[in-house]
Amino acid sequence: MSKAWLKEVFGTPKPVIAMAHLPALPGAPLYDRSQGMAGVVAALVRDLSRLQAGGVDGIMFCNENDRPYELHVPTEGVAAMAYAIGVVRSELHVPFGVDLLWDPVASVALAHAVGARFVREVFTGLYSSDMGLWQGAAAEALRLRAQLGDNHQVRLLFNTSAEFASPLGGRTAAKTAKSVAFSSLPDAICVSGTMTGEAVEMDGLAEVVAEVSETPVFVNTGVNAGTIGRYLELADGVIVGTALKVDGHTFNPVDESRVRTLMAAAEKARSAVRA
Repeated sequence: MSKAWLKEVFGTPKPVIAMAHLPALPGAPLYDRSQGMAGVVAALVRDLSRLQAGGVDGIMFCNENDRPYELHVPTEGVAAMAYAIGVVRSELHVPFGVDLLWDPVASVALAHAVGARFVREVFTGLYSSDMGLWQGAAAEALRLRAQLGDNHQVRLLFNTSAEFASPLGGRTAAKTAKSVAFSSLPDAICVSGTMTGEAVEMDGLAEVVAEVSETPVFVNTGVNAGTIGRYLELADGVIVGTALKVDGHTFNPVDESRVRTLMAAAEKARSAVRA
């Protein structure tokens, strides 16, 4: 898969995608009924304003607080996320994507409905996870994308080292990524730590990059202002959530000063690469 689409979508060959974590949605245990969907939208508007003012290259909406996570997102969750994105879409000035944890098929359907440019999900593999036995659905998701007429319009970012889970089988992360790049038609490969906010090991990242040289590789977790330079030396982009929050806590609001600091470090790193 060519890497040219990164610049076409984001305007830079090494984009920084920031997470827009929605509060818990209807049906989830942590949903705030007193605030309702108005509260969800208000929190989203606040975070989007700070992320875009801080200069990120793209935004990814995610139902991060729908804990405990499900492997098949219920109808009310899909509908609520589509509604929230629809309300705030006019406020967006950068490309955006979606991720419905942990349902690749629902994520592709949502992307089509709201006009997202990309999806991140665990599309492939079999895992022993916090949610039970977890099986990917790449064939179903890609066929749905084709049926909806969005073939290669919605880019698919494959997380091949799933968080909150251990793969069943003996292949290394690099060999798994190589196999996925060949068999499952990803637009990009994402490399993660063991859970949200956990750093990705540089040696492991280097091995994945070497195995999938024709496919873009994103660092998916654990990126911060101190590490982004090293990661962008190897990877084609990063996805950042926790490091952009107040006090570096995943479920806090976005801290605009943290966004600006990280983007300054990202631009310094990208300038060095261009030089």
